[in-house]
Amino acid sequence: MELNKQQKLYGLDHLRTVAIGYVFLFHYYGLSKGKPEWLPGFAKFGWTGVDLFFVLSGFLISSQLFAQIKKGQLISFKIFFLKRFFRIIPAFAVTVALYFCFPILRERESLPPLWKFLTFTQNLGLNLKDYGTFSHAWSLCVEEHFYLFLPIILILLQLTGFFKKSYWLLAFLFLLGFAIRVYSYNQLYLPKVDDDNGWMYWYQYIYYPTYTRLDGLLIGVSIAAIYQFLPNTWKRISKYGNMLILLSITILSGAYFLCYDQTTFSASVFGFTTVAMGYGLLVAAAISESSILYQWNSKITAFIASISYSLYLTHKVVIHITHKLLEDESIDNNIMLLVCIITCIGFAYLLNWTVEKPFMKWRSRITS
Repeated sequence: MELNKQQKLYGLDHLRTVAIGYVFLFHYYGLSKGKPEWLPGFAKFGWTGVDLFFVLSGFLISSQLFAQIKKGQLISFKIFFLKRFFRIIPAFAVTVALYFCFPILRERESLPPLWKFLTFTQNLGLNLKDYGTFSHAWSLCVEEHFYLFLPIILILLQLTGFFKKSYWLLAFLFLLGFAIRVYSYNQLYLPKVDDDNGWMYWYQYIYYPTYTRLDGLLIGVSIAAIYQFLPNTWKRISKYGNMLILLSITILSGAYFLCYDQTTFSASVFGFTTVAMGYGLLVAAAISESSILYQWNSKITAFIASISYSLYLTHKVVIHITHKLLEDESIDNNIMLLVCIITCIGFAYLLNWTVEKPFMKWRSRITS
């Protein structure tokens, strides 16, 4: 069973829209001085939008690779990276250039060194207090590390004949994530919890590193494995698409309260996994033919999904500039939020049209 056009547009695009919308509100809450009264309680959980992106990436990328393996094809490392390069790098490079060439665009004081962005190592040891500008690029680092190691691991499993036993590797990586978070919390974060900048160390040791944030990607890989290699199991699961949505909402509601204070031990160790499981069920629902997410066709979510990457890259810049340009105007907080939504979507569409689409066309020519 392979991904088809309907599944991509009608199911997963809705979730991309949810993910970028939630991330946008979370960052808007953190950046804006004047906020709508309803926003804090709703946006507090918005950091999990990134985890939804992780589950989506884990599913989509591994599903494509698993489809090749199922056909008996050896994964081409070269083709895989060419596709990822043309999809990720051009818009990212433009955004990095804007940040470094035009300091007025920076939403906070300072940027990490350029080499950290160019090597996708910005998320390792990130000092959020002093180098908080473009901090949301940390998630791209995690995804790039995933793009690097996943095909290598799969090629090795193919060549050694251990691919059918690879579920043990998935289980090991899940358990390793728990172990690393327990160690990082007790040995790295707690000794500095009473420091004036104790909150920063939680982000530095628990929230940002790739090795603590693999849960969403691994959940996505697990769903893709069932989807591609266990068709009978998937057929039984997919009959309950709407039930999966309800179960997802239940788990995510529990995760909201579990992670209300993110810096607790239970939230730090188990929170990311709980969130990933909740969103994993939502992704499973989105690709189930019985689900309303699969059946619902929306041009709005299809459009937002198409510009979601550019929107993710640039929304902090545009929110910052929009507020700066209108700081002397007396504008209702709800209206200001709406204005920022419009300007962010407009700029993202421009970046998508001038950079993303041309490079995707070149990608098709090169890799066809």
